[in-house]
Formats: sequence, C-alpha cells, structure tokens
Amino acid sequence: MRAKPRELAVIAGSVVLAVVLAIWLVRGLPGVDLADNFGVAVFAGYAVVCAAVAARSASGRLRGVWICFAVALVGWTAGELVYAYLDLVLHRARFPSPADLGFLLFPILSCVALVQWPIGAAGQSRLRLVLDGVIFALSLFLLAWVLALHSVYENFREDKLVVSLALAYPLLALVVLAIAGLVLVRAGPRRRLPLVLLTAAFTVIALSDVAFAWATANGSYAAVLPIDLGWVAGMVLFGAASLSSRRAPATADIAPQVPTSISLWLPYLPLLIGGSVATVVVLDGVLAVTVIIVIVAICLRQFVASWENRRLLHMVADQALRDPLTGLANVALFNDRLAHAMQLRDRDGRAVAVLSLDLNDFKVVNDTLGHAAGNELLTRVADRLAACVRPADTVARIGGDEFAVLIEDHVDHSLEIAHRIVEAFDSPFGVDGQSLLMRPSVGLAVAAPDDAPDPQGKQLFKHADAAMYAAKRSRTEGVHVFTPEMTLVYPEHSGPLQVAHQGVRGGGVAAVRLLGELRQAIDRQELAVVYQPKYHLATSELAGVEALVRWPHPTRGVLGPDDFLPMVRRHGLMTAVTELVLGKALDDAAEWLARGTPVPVAVNLFAATMADAELPGRIVAALTSRGLPAAMLTVEITEDLILPDLKQTCAVLRELRRHGVRVAIDDFGSGYSALSYLRELPIDEVKLDRRFIGPVIWDPRAGEVVRAVVTLAQTLGLTTVAEGVENAETADRLRAYRCDVAQGFHYSPPLSAPAMATLLGEETIRPPAPASVRWS
Repeated sequence: MRAKPRELAVIAGSVVLAVVLAIWLVRGLPGVDLADNFGVAVFAGYAVVCAAVAARSASGRLRGVWICFAVALVGWTAGELVYAYLDLVLHRARFPSPADLGFLLFPILSCVALVQWPIGAAGQSRLRLVLDGVIFALSLFLLAWVLALHSVYENFREDKLVVSLALAYPLLALVVLAIAGLVLVRAGPRRRLPLVLLTAAFTVIALSDVAFAWATANGSYAAVLPIDLGWVAGMVLFGAASLSSRRAPATADIAPQVPTSISLWLPYLPLLIGGSVATVVVLDGVLAVTVIIVIVAICLRQFVASWENRRLLHMVADQALRDPLTGLANVALFNDRLAHAMQLRDRDGRAVAVLSLDLNDFKVVNDTLGHAAGNELLTRVADRLAACVRPADTVARIGGDEFAVLIEDHVDHSLEIAHRIVEAFDSPFGVDGQSLLMRPSVGLAVAAPDDAPDPQGKQLFKHADAAMYAAKRSRTEGVHVFTPEMTLVYPEHSGPLQVAHQGVRGGGVAAVRLLGELRQAIDRQELAVVYQPKYHLATSELAGVEALVRWPHPTRGVLGPDDFLPMVRRHGLMTAVTELVLGKALDDAAEWLARGTPVPVAVNLFAATMADAELPGRIVAALTSRGLPAAMLTVEITEDLILPDLKQTCAVLRELRRHGVRVAIDDFGSGYSALSYLRELPIDEVKLDRRFIGPVIWDPRAGEVVRAVVTLAQTLGLTTVAEGVENAETADRLRAYRCDVAQGFHYSPPLSAPAMATLLGEETIRPPAPASVRWS
C-alpha cells in the first residue's frame, strides 16, 4: 500500500516544516515563544485536516474511526490555542488550566477510535483488546513510576487535582500506545502502514507526556523544548497515517486474523519487565525473588494458553478457507485473493488472469463408479493442478468438478501455465484400481490494460467461465482464451454413458475407460476413414465415394460407427469427429486429384452442426486450402435426427450450395419428417435407407414405396442413391425403378485410402448428373 504522489508531497512538506520549527526552537531564534505556542497548534490543526480527509475517503467502520480521531485532534488543537492565549496574551499560563480539557479529550477519543479499528471479522472481542491494553499500559506505567513518575507524585501529593492530571497524561498516553500496538500486531497486512505510523505517533506523544510530567514536577518544563518537538513529531506522523490510509484496499479480511506470535507475548512483556523492576526496587530478599517467580509463572502460563488458542484458531481459519475434500482454496478465499490481485493490478500494473476448468464426463464417473471414486478422482486432479502452478498462484475448487486458478505476476505467464495444466491430463488417473483418462475443458481470461474497472474481479471470472463453456461446447482439446464473441451458455448434462459395443465387459468401469480412450483417439487423430464406392446404376461407372469413420482400437479391433458414434453424440464430440473425418477425406481427395483421378467425396455431418452459421465458411476454406473444387464435396445430413432451428439450417445449406457444395439427405425414410424435409430443405440428393432397399426383391409394397420415392425425387430434380445393395437382383430392381446411384457390398466393401487409390486407377469416374439428363 503506497500513498499517491500528491499525498507524498503533503507528507514531505509537513516534515520539512517540522524540521524548520525544530531549528527555530532549538536555536532560540526571534519569536521563539510565539513559534513554540502556536507551532504545536498549527501542526495539530494539520493533523485534524488530514484525519478529516481520511474520514471522507473511508467507508464503513473505518470512517467512524477517522471521524473519532479528527474530533480528538480538534480537542488537542483547542487545548494548544487556549494554552497559547493564556501564555502569550494573559501571561497566566499554569498547570492545570482550561486547556487541559482539550488535551484530555485527545487520548480518550483516540482509545475509542482504536478499539473500533477493523482488525478481523465481526464479533472479534473488543473487550479483550481493551483489557490487554490496560494491562500493557499499567505495566508500562509501573515501570515509568519507578523510574520517573514517583517524583511527580511526591511533589504534588498535597494537591489531588494537580497530581491526578499530572499522572493522567502519561497513563492515558500509555493506554493509547498499548492499544495501538496491540491493534497493529493483530491487524491484517493490508492495513498495517497507517497503524505503523499511528503507533509511532502515539509512542512519541507518550514519551513527551511522561517527560512533561517529570519536567513539571521538577519545574524545568520551560527549558525542555524537545518535549514540544515530540508533540510536533507526533502530529506529523498522525497526518502521514491519515493520508496513507486513503490507499488501503477496499476489501476486508474474510476471516478472523490468526494472532501473530508477537501478539501473544506483547501484552505480558511490560508486566514481566515492569513488575520485576518494581519488585527489585521496592522489595528485597526472598520476597522479591518469590514475587518475580510468580510474575514469570503467570506470564508463561498466559503465553502457553494464548499459543494453544492461536494454534486452534489457525486450524479453524484454515478450514474455513479451504475445500474440505481437496485442501485447495474455496470460493471465499479465491474471491478475496482475486479482488486483492485486481487492486494490485490497478496500482502496480500487474498481470492478472483467471483459468476456469471443468472435468469432462465427471458425472459418468460418479454415476458408474460411485461417489467415493469421484472424490478420489477430484483429490488427484487437485494434486496435479497444484503441481502445475507457482507458489504465488491460487488454485481453488469452485464446486463439484469445477476448479479455478488465479495467476498473477508482473509479467503475463498465464498461457504457459494453462498449457502446462492441460498437458497434466495426458496421463491417466489411477482411481479405485482403475486407469481413467480424463479430459478438462479449460477457459482462460486475462485482464487487459484497457478493460473497464473490475475491482472485485467478477467480470474477469465470468469471462474465464465463458471461455470454459465455449471449450465444453466445442469439445476440442487445449486452452480456450476468452474473446468478446463468446457467450456464456450453460450446457445440459449429457446423461449416463451408453456403450453399444457388445464386447464391452465390466459395466461402468469399462464404459468410462472406453470413453476416455475415445477422447484420446480423437485428440490424437487416430480415427480412420474408409471409403465405400458409389456406382451409376445405368452405366456401372464410378460416381463417387462415401467417407466412413472407423476406430482402430488397440485391444478391441476395428470398431464400426455403431460401436462408438452413440458416445460421440451423447458426450458432445460431434464437432471434433466431423472435423477429423472431413479433414482426412479432403486430404485423400486432394491426393487423388493430384494423381489425375478426381472423385467426388461424400461426408456425413451431424444434424446438430447444421445450425452453425460459420460452417459454410470453414468448409469452403478447407476446400480452397487443398485446391479442391467445391463440387467434389457432398455433405450428407442424417435424416433420422431432428434438425435444430430449421430456418437457420436452410440458410446454412443454401450458403453451401451457393459455393457449389452438394447437399444430400442420408438414411431417407428412417425418420418421421422425411417428406417435410424434401419440401423445406435446399438439397441435391436423397439417399434411401438400407431398410427400404433390402425388401424390394421380396416385398411388393416395399418396392412400390421405393419406386414412388425415386419418381418423386426425379420430379423435384434430385439425385437418388440406394444404400445397402447386397446382390445383383436388388441392383436390377433399382435399375428398373430408374434409381440413379447405388452403393453396397454388391459393388464394393469400404476400402482404405490406398486401396481406393488402386481402384481409381482402374475405373472410369463420372459424377452424378442433374436429374434431367441422367436417364435421357
């Protein structure tokens, strides 16, 4: 916490003026009496103004503290002015005088102000603070009595008013000093500078009050000008404390401050010293030794009790700010440190970033393996996160399977740390004897220099959350850095894991493991693409190929789409799989084109992706980067899935067709909305579901349905493609129905890319023609 340049200039100016006054008084320059009387009053008035400024800038309880200090200083200033009038004008300066009413107001109100200083959570005992202050002050008073104040009492013992006032000044000053010191050692580190300066001010004032009492008793006050200089120094320090408090952070401590070691023994140290010295002076022999031993034993006993209480309070405070399962910071501690970091950023220009992390498929682990396994997984994740960050960073568990990391430094290292965290999930977690590969969704937000003020960091945390949910929606690996285009959309739970592969054994454990392996295969681009040729029924020429995805599993063999695509759909991996298949298919098509055998490629897109307005741009960019004509790509929409936002889907399809990409409805007839899609969607091709095609050779009704669909498609100017053609008889029947294209094992099974390249060297390729010329 630092003062502003303007405040520093004011403080420096007050120090310079105090030095000038000291030189004036010590050297006895002309007007020394005037300077002595009014000099202290001027500096006391300066302290009043500073305290008023601090009160205006403060809020809550701290504002009341500085108002109380301001009133206390007004009393001191009034006392100085009254005393100066009595001395310089009436020449009747004496002790006591009406000025003492103002002087006594200062320590009394200062005690009230210090007791109200915010040093911890509400409910912390103020009475204990007062009692400790009284013990501290009386112990110091006992020491001062033995060394200096006893002579005051002896000189004024006949005049009770005089002796009471003479002893009240040092006693009250010591009480104020004691409370200030105790508040200082108990306060949090964020507000210690004003308290350090206040404690220094009260120390100088207390020493001056003791010296004043001693000098008055000996009749030598007029010759001891350094006493007045002590009060001046106290007012200068008071003004510095007031101005520096304006830079105190707005955030308060979120839990009671655990007492420091010094706060344990500080209240008893003066008792030990003062009591021992007084005992030695007053008593002797065995009685003196006995009293000293008793005092030492009492102090040690209280110290031990206070130390045990401190240890227990430390445990409670730590538990209140820690997640009980993982031991990481909880939300309260994270928010407190985030607010503090944002204030340091505003002051020092430090870099501040927040990383938000959510475990993908954690619900699956809980639902299939149980909550005990889920808790074990969370603790292991917490250990890895803590190992990835630096000691100054804060890792917190926000709730459930959500974590957050606060990254602050003079230089922005947030992206480096974020990547290190993502890489920490490359190794599987050992949970309940199982090896589970988990993937996180990670969002990162960095406080930019031109961002709007965000003193609590709430907006920064929202940005990190938005980036994390963008990562969760896209299901792509890596760190997603917040951009203004991201919107915070909370995804629905994907539901329990379902695995269609019949070879899966082990229930939930096998399902979770298989899902982790699938994610890893997608991340490492290990899914394979094979191609099933499509042939013109009229000429038996190659019309193109359909790209089909396969998963070469290291232990289960090659898995077909039915074995893992349900997991892909259920757990939001559609975008990643689509991009993988599309990229590999276009790469192979570009290689075939470079060999002089251009062949159209059809790629299946999930219905859920068709409402993405950016999809056409990405597909066209992928074609352009490979030098492929748009007409070489056909996107197929699976008809048995309900299309989201039909209006937006139509706009996306029109944009694709405008660029020359063909559009087909796949598995036509397997859903309830087939005919409505023919009417509403801008398409080029209809692929008849294999469940339609198989019965045409033995079920007359199925044959008539296929004939009708083919005729309708031709009327609408659409190409018809029959899937699942397994024999020559079916091909002949479809040819009679004037279907355009067929694919199936009768023609060829799905082929790998190298096998497809060999086939292309032997075939004549003719892409599908418009409906008006296909059968002319």
